Amino acid sequence: MSYSALILRSRPSGESNRDIWLLADEAGLLRATVFGGPKSKLRAYASPFHSGQAWIYHDPSKDSRKLSDFDVRSWRPGLRELYERAMAADAVAETILASHGGGGNWGGALSLAEAALDALALADSETCARILLHFLWQWAGFLGLRPEFDRCSLCGEPLSAGAMSLFSPREGGMVCAACSGGGQGMVEAGPGCRHWLETVCPLPPAQIGRYTLDGKSFREAKALTTAILAEALGKRLASWDW
Repeated sequence: MSYSALILRSRPSGESNRDIWLLADEAGLLRATVFGGPKSKLRAYASPFHSGQAWIYHDPSKDSRKLSDFDVRSWRPGLRELYERAMAADAVAETILASHGGGGNWGGALSLAEAALDALALADSETCARILLHFLWQWAGFLGLRPEFDRCSLCGEPLSAGAMSLFSPREGGMVCAACSGGGQGMVEAGPGCRHWLETVCPLPPAQIGRYTLDGKSFREAKALTTAILAEALGKRLASWDW
């Protein structure tokens, strides 16, 4: 079978082979073996964050897959040039793997991932964290997890746009002060945080470098976004906190 795919991860397998994990447009997450030693051209092509056309042979008797060929469309060499780019790209890949590729809309998941990685490959070190935040918020929306900011998820009362709001991981939504119970275990989301998530995050990731975000609002937005995803995944990924 042939797929448009993105390599997310690569690990040694045996003495000279490697196992790779791909996000494919028509099949979701796939694990396949790349045969050949360090000098193998195919092994070099099938590296993390490369996109292209993958030819995969499936052996039904062993339920195993082998990468037969990979025609690289995008190499993204810039991801290896800065520490911040590489760490943000790893976080993108780990988030996709931990959430099983997004649950069904494989083409949409692939588009989100490739857009984020393309932006990271050209970003300066300071912008990488905002691009990762943008991807995580988009991914939360892709999974149907983003809360509504305008009303309390418990009582239904309107939430003021200019006031601090609280996110309840247990409820999976924003709550007002009256329903917060003192705010224990909740995540704060101030006006700057919510404004950036609502107005900037809908833009393509390549444009994120044009929009700054103050430190407090960034920390709140990251805490909110990762709390939403951690609740859904049942764990917090270490790659979010580089």
